[in-house]
Amino acid sequence: MTSPSPAVFRAGRTPHTRQEGVLKRELLLLQVIKPQHGPRTVGVSFYLIGDSAMTHKTVRAAVVLALGLAAATLSLAGGSHGNDDARGRHFNRIGSIANYLNNAPGQFADSTVSEILAATKDGMILVYTDSPLKQIGFVDISDPTSPVPTGTVAVGGEPTSVDVLGNELVLVAVNTSEDFVNPSGKLVVLDVATRTVVHEIDLGGQPDSLKISADRRYAAIAIENERDEELGNGAPPQLPAGYLTIIDLQGSSPVAWSRRDVALTGLAGFAPEDPEPEFVDINSRNEAVVTLQENNHIAVVDLKSGRVLRHFPAGSVSLDNVDAVEDDRISLTDSIANVPREPDAVVWLPGPFGKSGIFATANEGDLFGGSRGFSIFTTFGQTLFDSGNELERLAVRHGHYPEGRSENKGTEPESIEYGRFGNRDYLFVGSERGSFVAVYDLKLGVYPQFKQLLPAPLGPEGLLAIPSRNLLLASGEDDNGPLGVRSTISIYRLENGAAMYPQIRSADDASGQPIAWSALSGMVALPGGAPRMLAVWDSYYAESRIFTIDAARRPAVITGSKPISGGRGGYDPEGIAIAPDGTYWIASEGNATDSQPNLLVQTDVDGNVIAEIALPAEVLACRSASTNRRTLGSGFEGLAVLPAGNGATGYKLLVAQQRGWDYTTPGCETLDDDAGGFNAANEPNHSRIWVYDTAARSWSHVAWELAAKPANAAWVGLSEITAAPDGSFVILERDNLTGNFAEVKTLVKVSDSVGRRARFQRRKVRP
Repeated sequence: MTSPSPAVFRAGRTPHTRQEGVLKRELLLLQVIKPQHGPRTVGVSFYLIGDSAMTHKTVRAAVVLALGLAAATLSLAGGSHGNDDARGRHFNRIGSIANYLNNAPGQFADSTVSEILAATKDGMILVYTDSPLKQIGFVDISDPTSPVPTGTVAVGGEPTSVDVLGNELVLVAVNTSEDFVNPSGKLVVLDVATRTVVHEIDLGGQPDSLKISADRRYAAIAIENERDEELGNGAPPQLPAGYLTIIDLQGSSPVAWSRRDVALTGLAGFAPEDPEPEFVDINSRNEAVVTLQENNHIAVVDLKSGRVLRHFPAGSVSLDNVDAVEDDRISLTDSIANVPREPDAVVWLPGPFGKSGIFATANEGDLFGGSRGFSIFTTFGQTLFDSGNELERLAVRHGHYPEGRSENKGTEPESIEYGRFGNRDYLFVGSERGSFVAVYDLKLGVYPQFKQLLPAPLGPEGLLAIPSRNLLLASGEDDNGPLGVRSTISIYRLENGAAMYPQIRSADDASGQPIAWSALSGMVALPGGAPRMLAVWDSYYAESRIFTIDAARRPAVITGSKPISGGRGGYDPEGIAIAPDGTYWIASEGNATDSQPNLLVQTDVDGNVIAEIALPAEVLACRSASTNRRTLGSGFEGLAVLPAGNGATGYKLLVAQQRGWDYTTPGCETLDDDAGGFNAANEPNHSRIWVYDTAARSWSHVAWELAAKPANAAWVGLSEITAAPDGSFVILERDNLTGNFAEVKTLVKVSDSVGRRARFQRRKVRP
């Protein structure tokens, strides 16, 4: 294979742009089901191009083709198969609910979260804490595939934890502290049926975790009296000290319940005068295991006597092959030494022969960094298991690694849960920053073997297993509202067959580390019989790379990764295409100032830059002169190749421009995208498909009439463009909204005459 000379395609040799036509929209309505909204009518849009206009029958066929192409693409990339082993049983996400749906209409824009989860004994009613709005929420999960919000109850302070006594009473630990020096809190008891407060008990301090014993005799509450992280260096001691509270659940009425406190001072080697108990769990012998996170210590308390049975330090870890540098690169090449585990959540495990003498901790880390794993201990302080760097490797392999936390806590495991489903024991570990749940098989209750990775809500804070219904639930404490990714509860079910997630993951590189990937922004199928693909990631990462994907595997596997070398660098790859000569073309999106320009970048198969094609000089001049820069940063996105026809030489490149560009300089009106008028946001109703002729080294373009902007969207624009098997092209048009708020996610099929000849019939477009 020969590559063109670098001198052939240079920005300075590109003649002026010309507009070759306007694409006209036709609309076909389909009935679809959208989660939490029921049946809705959405538009699937197609464009009539010149004399190649499609009949209504053809449009209907094109719908099938476009949606079928999408399904085929997903299948190529892994489809609904998430594991090479389709046998056995796996957890799959079957439902979800955004917490804002449970709030009053006037609270739509308020920050609202779900942190800690609990359920009634029958597993039909879910209760969660919402600290920003000082309330707890109720969800009917009798049909877990369609959870129903059933209201909230104010609790007079910040709820920190919750548990349910049978099917009758909800116990809520509530922080009422005015400051760190004068902590206070209360236990609020509500009736499940009436949703009314039936009793309150003063706790004497600021609570964190709460747990009810299986025999309903005790409730244990960790009174943290947390430190002020802004005071000095944020480290303890900062009095008053925390402790463990025991509520004796005696009598038929909560009014008869009594409180006992257990001092935890003098136990830890670090800040022994200021214990900060974080999390608590109770075993079948009514022993409470309590983590003292900042003290890096663990205590076991007998609830009947209120006596500390045993206590020991949680220890430290030294890890190799982690990413400890925040440099916008994922690189598992660093080491950290002697980092205290500082466990957060803790859960009892059955242990060998069913004895509850061991427990697992999620080692979030805190004062001294992040130990990035989870551990299993005996009550005598022996470490039976530590995950080491495994969660870091899993996050990288599955595209979930939070590089921005590399210097701090990495994946930051915060939540942990155990459940016996049938005759199998499972351990679940939630990564707060990676937004995933790692599922482990527990062999003999001691030896975790990784089973699968589940996608979690943003910032999974709480995990809840309901084995009687084969359910697992995860709650997210991050709320990116009001129209973004909202705090959500996800519901998973253990089912026969393959896992639905992931659809893609990576293999190991030559050094034995998982190939780092995430934020894939463009894909293209490699020619030939084998189902292989190329992909790029966008500018979230400092180094541009080209990935090779084996799409025959289930899930698809990233088998290679090469940097884009040479050229100006600093690219923002959004699309990739393969030319007839075997070279690669990459669409790099520019910014509003053109300090990072919109470019077509040509590379060889090893990622070495051959050429960079910039926009014509007159377009750049108009962009530079414009005082309206609102949309100028939304540039090159998808990229596709249009082969030459009828024996002609060369080929053309089709580039989707995300949003319309509006220039304020009068002399630039002919290059403007505002010929179709403006939408309600005062942005052009048109964007464009750029056409670069590699033989003539010239630019042209086709105007694109964008779909109407939904009321809540900031904009509608173009993303991917890809060649279909019949020679046509399928383009993704979308709004900027996610989840429940998304309105326009459209596949558009257009004729292969785009950019081939200037024979488009001009049509009047709707203003």
